[in-house]
Formats: sequence, C-alpha cells, structure tokens
Amino acid sequence: MAFGDQPAYLRVADDLRKKIAAGELPPHARLPSQARIREEYGVSDTVALEARKVLMAEGLVEGRSGSGTYVRAQPVPRRVVRGGFHTAGETTPFRQEQTDDRITGTCEAASEQEEAGAEIAGRLGVEVGERVMRTRYVFRSQGEVVMLSTSWEPLELTGRTPVMLPEEGPLAGRGVVDRMAALDLVVDNMAEEVGARPGRAEEVLALGGVPGHWVMVISRTYFAGGRPVETADVVVLAERYRIAYRLPVK
Repeated sequence: MAFGDQPAYLRVADDLRKKIAAGELPPHARLPSQARIREEYGVSDTVALEARKVLMAEGLVEGRSGSGTYVRAQPVPRRVVRGGFHTAGETTPFRQEQTDDRITGTCEAASEQEEAGAEIAGRLGVEVGERVMRTRYVFRSQGEVVMLSTSWEPLELTGRTPVMLPEEGPLAGRGVVDRMAALDLVVDNMAEEVGARPGRAEEVLALGGVPGHWVMVISRTYFAGGRPVETADVVVLAERYRIAYRLPVK
C-alpha cells in the first residue's frame, strides 16, 4: 500500500515513530497531546487517539495516569541460551533453562498434583485426567525475575518415588536428566517449540512488564526411549530477550 493510501492514523503513527527512532522524542519525553497532534497533522481527535493507540500497542509509549503519554526507554535485548539436554552430572533448574555459564541465577519452586488437561496429556502421552506433578518456577538473575516456567511430570513414573517432588528429596533441584536416571530412565532426546502470545496479566506482572506486553514461550519436552517424561513451558518477555541455541553437530 502506498504511503498516501494509508489510513490517516497510520500516517501520524509512522511520523511519530520516526521521531522516536531519531531521538527527536527521546525516552521519557512526553508525547504530544491529542490536541497538539490534531493541530500539527490536521486530523480529527479520533485519528489522533488511534495513532497514540498504535504506538502504545507497539510498546513505544506508555500512559501514566493523570500525567499523559510518554516515550518508553527500549531495553537492550539479552539472550536466553538453550543447549539441548544435560548429561548426568550436577546441574540446577536455572542452568537447565539458561546454559550460558556466564549468567548466574536462582529459582523458587512450588509443586502440587493436578489432573492433566488435554494439551498436557497430549504432550506427555497420557490419558486426559491422569495425575501429574505440576511445578511452577520463578527464575532470578541479579535479583531480577527473568523467566517463569511450569513443568509437568506423569505421576505414573515418579509417584511414590524419592524424586516425586522435583525440589525435594535426595536429588532436589538436580534437573530432569539426573532425577530420571534415578528411576533407570535415560533421557536421550528433547524437543522444543518457540512461540509468542500476549502475556497473561500475572505473567507480565511477575516479569516486571506492563499490560499488553507479549511473551515468548518455549515449550519443551524431555524423552527417554521415545517416552515423554517431562514437559514444560518457559516464559520470558519478548522485548527483553532473544532465544539462542547452542547445539552439537553430529
């Protein structure tokens, strides 16, 4: 579509976007008011409002109650490095999800049993309604929450064993590979899918974002001899992180 054929609100949003990129409207600067946009661009109040909505949806500006709309400082994206599955040996849940050894962190976890819904049952290869152990993790680095994760394991495998609770028992916090090895299950493969979606309110709040932020979701499943033994969703803010992979060449 030619520029002149664009709806007026998109032309206004595009011009304001260019001013933000060029530094004419630097981070924390107040965006021109709706009245100012109307006068400067010769558009209606409705067009001015829609242009501001476009910039807010793109994460370039944010509204402050009773104050106006301001240019957001854009974060420099950091990397979450993925490296396949870990062989047996000392590891941690944080290292399982972030394999860059230069980045350190901690996690908090809470587990409880639940019935598998259709999606999780399909990922684990179990019947809908079968009991699974769900564990929710909050990962921090330098005091900042950087990732959230929810994992599910079939209690058919782990129930009534010392590793039933991922963060308790003799192998607490040692990761899926080591814990499954204690059950004579050799984790030999994993699969991941990366997607994006609007963040849920509780996710965005926990990750330090604002409503409307998108998140990237890494859906991972570990296999032992072709059988799924654990599946998880790892969630990060899309604007703050990039997913990088370090995989062996065979």
